[in-house]
Amino acid sequence: MAAHHDHNHSHNGHSHAPADFGRAFAIGTVLNLGFVVVEGGAGFITHSMALLADAGHNLSDVLGLLIAWGGAELAKRPASPRFTYGLRGSSILAALANAVLLFVAVGAILLEAIQRLSEPREIPGLTVMIVAGAGIVINLSTALLFARGRKGDVNIRGAYLHMAADAAVSAGVVVGAALMLLTGAEWIDPVVSLLIVVVILWSTWGLFTESLTMALQAVPKGIDSAAVESALADLPGVSRVHDLHIWPMSTTEAALTAHLVMPEGHPGDAFLIALQHRLAHDFRIDHTTVQIELGDGAECRMHGNGHAHE
Repeated sequence: MAAHHDHNHSHNGHSHAPADFGRAFAIGTVLNLGFVVVEGGAGFITHSMALLADAGHNLSDVLGLLIAWGGAELAKRPASPRFTYGLRGSSILAALANAVLLFVAVGAILLEAIQRLSEPREIPGLTVMIVAGAGIVINLSTALLFARGRKGDVNIRGAYLHMAADAAVSAGVVVGAALMLLTGAEWIDPVVSLLIVVVILWSTWGLFTESLTMALQAVPKGIDSAAVESALADLPGVSRVHDLHIWPMSTTEAALTAHLVMPEGHPGDAFLIALQHRLAHDFRIDHTTVQIELGDGAECRMHGNGHAHE
């Protein structure tokens, strides 16, 4: 059987982290990094585990912003003879490393909070309230930097939601400090830090599992492989689809390869161009490679490796 190879690569200009958000990433990073230093220092001085835990959480925001920013920049790097996809995959590795580091930080906060529960320390509640209140302002301000892009870009929306959620965490610290002022109960501070640990674990676990599955080249979240296969099978002239593979090229881009059995012959370039645009529009699959076969694909099934042999 003659195997017809039609490699059709789609570069459809989908910018998941638009260049004009570079300034927003820079401002957000500087604001949050500055606040981490202030809040962390205040936490050490006042012996507030809640402030230290929140500072750790805000540090995760800085890392998250840098990852999103770095991923957007690395995606612009051209491919090379060795790195034929460029450096897009580095954003996946960075996200995975970020999640692992956060787990380590959470462990340290957890141990300290448990010790503080057994040996409570006097905490200046008013100072804690002021510092955490500043955190609310910083987090909300950063969230607003990404507000206008949150509806059309999943990467920007993630940054927006993360910062908005962190404003709520800082609000929790303020409430905890207020309760300490009212009741004098020093155990409230480490309990609040434990609650913050739960929030960090909840968000980090999602980051860890998603980045791990992406590193293992699972079908990206949000793409229904069965729906993609059905869409390909329903194309005019296609009798069968096999060796369909969908995987993430980066945290924002997906790629697809597939063999289409078309007994009536090669459909022409217009068919392939329309196919790539449909996959990009309907499924957000940016890079498509399709192989057209005239037979029933029996040779491919025999070899079982997705390559047609003559």
